[in-house]
Amino acid sequence: MFVAIRNTPRDYAWGSHTAIAEFRGVQPTGSPEAELWLGAHAGSPAEVVQPDAAGAADLAELIAANPTLALGHGHAREGARLPFLLKVLAAARPLSLQAHPTPDQARVGYGREEAEGVPIDAFDRNYKDPFAKPELIVAVSERFEALSGFRPLDEVAGVVEALRAADAASPEPQPGAIDLLASRLEGPDALRETVAWLLLDGRGGDSGEAAWLIERVVALAASEQALGSPYAASFRTVLDLAEEYPGDPGIVISLLLNRVDLRRGEALFLDAGNIHAYLAGLGIELMTASDNVLRGGLTPKHIDVPELLEVLDFTPIEPPLLPPIEAAPGVLEYRPSVPDFTLFRVEGADAAARVALAGPAIVLAEGDGVEVAGAHGSIAIARGEAAFVSPDEASLAFAGDGIAWVATVPASEA
Repeated sequence: MFVAIRNTPRDYAWGSHTAIAEFRGVQPTGSPEAELWLGAHAGSPAEVVQPDAAGAADLAELIAANPTLALGHGHAREGARLPFLLKVLAAARPLSLQAHPTPDQARVGYGREEAEGVPIDAFDRNYKDPFAKPELIVAVSERFEALSGFRPLDEVAGVVEALRAADAASPEPQPGAIDLLASRLEGPDALRETVAWLLLDGRGGDSGEAAWLIERVVALAASEQALGSPYAASFRTVLDLAEEYPGDPGIVISLLLNRVDLRRGEALFLDAGNIHAYLAGLGIELMTASDNVLRGGLTPKHIDVPELLEVLDFTPIEPPLLPPIEAAPGVLEYRPSVPDFTLFRVEGADAAARVALAGPAIVLAEGDGVEVAGAHGSIAIARGEAAFVSPDEASLAFAGDGIAWVATVPASEA
């Protein structure tokens, strides 16, 4: 079964005015377009293009009507739920600093808020569903900039020293501000203590110390010493964040994180607990079908500091890049170690460019259109358009000059 699907881009303020429209080959609306959701999540299920023929208005309704056909026996038994959500994401401004829960944290948190009677759409609701939300982002633009995970501690020390040098060279040094940061980075649980202090004291705390540090870091980030240091990209990010969110603790927290600059086709995998923020660029995002986000700054939305501290993984890491593997000529697979999703990129399709299905799939066309054929049917997908594919199509073959992005489930988890 092939079913053409579509959706309306979500107009979050950080979205690009042009990138998603250009990807789709349509005229910009004049409003920001941040995310195009292609899935069955209740927050924005994809519309069925021909509802009369399909017998359903949207993808969630289609799956509910015949979960065994739409999902396959295995996933139909596991709650009749499309396990992944595919998005086109376009950031013109930085997104919030955020992290996502583990499966256990999501289940417990959702159950607690349900028991407390917190409305699902309440401003202070943390858990919208009982699922984890690991996610993968692949750069589609020539550059995609992000923050992801706490950087190694030797790099954090280097950042602090760069700030000290910039402060010492300034007309009116204020070493006490940098001392505040350095002292908290000396303890046995340094990153947790530092982040907790910044979030609590920097968001209306009585001491004013964190606010002083934030103000001083922004001033130093603009100096020749900082911008001439090995951490120049991180200091430029500080300046960008300060312009968007003046006084926000996330400005200083960003210096504790890996600054990542992806090139087209490069990918990040963000597992539970990874603190991250997308800064700029267009990407294909694939995740478990969840909307659970714990925020830590750079946002007017709800921030629950104690819950965020429980969710965050403070283990320093290198940037969590996910190199693709060549599954077949012209077929790259981005496969993280999670059961809910894997992503294929098919370009220059020929007879060998096939994707075997172990479950349901969504195919999205980039550039020129693509034609996709399976065991029982086929469909032509134009630039920027998408189709849902049921697992009985078994194996997908591709033709055309466009790029096909195929979101599905990994074979070992079928």
